[in-house]
Amino acid sequence: MTKKIVEVLLVEDDASDAELTMSALAKIDVVCHVERVGDGAEALDYVFAQGAYTGRSRTTTPDVVLLDLKLPKVDGLEVLRRIKSDPRTVNIPVIVLTCSAEDRDLAEAYRLGANSYVVKPVDFDQFSEAVQRLGLWLSVTRPPIE
Repeated sequence: MTKKIVEVLLVEDDASDAELTMSALAKIDVVCHVERVGDGAEALDYVFAQGAYTGRSRTTTPDVVLLDLKLPKVDGLEVLRRIKSDPRTVNIPVIVLTCSAEDRDLAEAYRLGANSYVVKPVDFDQFSEAVQRLGLWLSVTRPPIE
């Protein structure tokens, strides 16, 4: 049986965190294709197939978005709000993967429709383990029916 490829949009401005996330995803028992963008404006362009991503098919959306909150240009909460307020993208699961342990960010992310909220551990091994657990989430979760 061929495994389904999970299309992941990683929205992360920190190159080290992005590399750690992609490395940890590569170790899980789920085949992932990861597209990384470095700021909130680029994330919105990718999701809505506009700007630099105008040629990308609008019917192909990521299976999941891993979203940092502290982003340049457009912050992660605004990206989340836009994804969850558009009927074309409302069903895309969004996992907030952030350094922010602030209660207000957590509450606002869930209010806006985040599917999960993970605070990035500072320790390398714990960070890698947290992302691998996200991989387990990806392997057992069924996406909504369009």
